[in-house]
Amino acid sequence: MLRYSFVCCALVVLAFSSGAFAADTDCKNPVDQTSIDICADKAFKASDKQLNDKYHALYEASSAEGRLKLQAAQRAWTAYRDAQCAFDTMGSVGGSMHALAYSTCADTLTQAQTKILDQQLNCDDGDMSCGRQ
Repeated sequence: MLRYSFVCCALVVLAFSSGAFAADTDCKNPVDQTSIDICADKAFKASDKQLNDKYHALYEASSAEGRLKLQAAQRAWTAYRDAQCAFDTMGSVGGSMHALAYSTCADTLTQAQTKILDQQLNCDDGDMSCGRQ
């Protein structure tokens, strides 16, 4: 029982300390693989937030039919991104570089999708290639 309590306490301390480490990481000058991984994940999360903001703006600007199609497209795109990055990073699975490789892949694809959504949001009225009709 004492061993179980020790393991639980150790996990709690580790969980809180890793969050603190992530908050304190200097992404302008990461010094080790863990810092690099944390910074890549932060970059991906920032890009994902921009994507979500752009998605919600486009959703609000779209017709009811457009909203349904946008939802379907975004769900399919998310599945594509995840599958593509899983494929692209197969060579690093199990290695110390995998988290960086996956975050970088997801970040790159997310930034590209954000640009596509922005083009749809800002297309000219009457543009037949505009999805927000």
